[in-house]
Amino acid sequence: MATPNVYSQPSFFPTHAIDHAFAGIGAGTVAVLCMNPLDLLKVKFQVSTRGPQGGIGRGMWLALREIHAGEGWRGLYRGLGPNIAGNASSWGLYFLFYNQLKRRATVDAPDRPLSAGQYLLYSAEASAVTAIITNPIWVVKVRTFTAPPNSPAAHRGLWSGFRAIYRDEGMKGLYRGTTLALVGVSNGAIQFMAYEKMKNWAFERKRRRFTKLGRAWTTEDDKLSNTAYTAMSGVSKLAALCATYPYQVVRSRIQVPYMDTRTFPWFYRGLGTNLVRVLPGTCVTFVVYENLAWLLKRTAARREAQRGSAS
Repeated sequence: MATPNVYSQPSFFPTHAIDHAFAGIGAGTVAVLCMNPLDLLKVKFQVSTRGPQGGIGRGMWLALREIHAGEGWRGLYRGLGPNIAGNASSWGLYFLFYNQLKRRATVDAPDRPLSAGQYLLYSAEASAVTAIITNPIWVVKVRTFTAPPNSPAAHRGLWSGFRAIYRDEGMKGLYRGTTLALVGVSNGAIQFMAYEKMKNWAFERKRRRFTKLGRAWTTEDDKLSNTAYTAMSGVSKLAALCATYPYQVVRSRIQVPYMDTRTFPWFYRGLGTNLVRVLPGTCVTFVVYENLAWLLKRTAARREAQRGSAS
């Protein structure tokens, strides 16, 4: 059973790409609100010359307790503004560009599925543009996360962070780590290639099941379970992260100018913490994104149906 090409269906906003951008912004915001304390720990461990004490689990707990004891809940949510701005804008821009590229590729053959190579290419292109645009936000975030607890930089807002870095270091400071961020597009490219192929396979199974049961496919059915989205996003992120993690450590250390670069051999510093933080965060992001994207699609379809019946 073939489903209509997604780009031939009505969109909630003027274009499908904007629908997906909106879903990405919502997903990035929810993920940060849930995961900011662990994101703070990830960056701290990446730029630290010491690993977590007492193993990953105990070390994370002790580090979180230490931050809470010294700074309260405000300390655990240090850098929340820059983190939300970075994640929301990154996911929004990424899905905007990614879906524009996919739509352009399906103009001549709307029913032909994209290849793994195409997913890899379009994801890399969208990630690269997004990384360049949002790099200054991530510089402010890393500086905020790694600043001494009682310093003004520790609780600096996004715009004051921009101004301070630009005043002291110019545009070069705001674009520290951009080259490594571009190297890091391989992370998103690998992740989305795996995720898209798994999602296509899951939808194909669902369509075959519908055909066997004689059921018609509707917009209501154009969605997988949250369990499926969780599993697929977790597996794809795990593969991508293990392959590309070292660049994140190097990038974080470059963005903090006072770090001793002689510690670069610790390429997997904070990986355990990052796995604990990123996998749940990724799953939250994709589940929220897929549900928001489906909700917009369903609402647009119902709106179009009402217009048709009214005419």
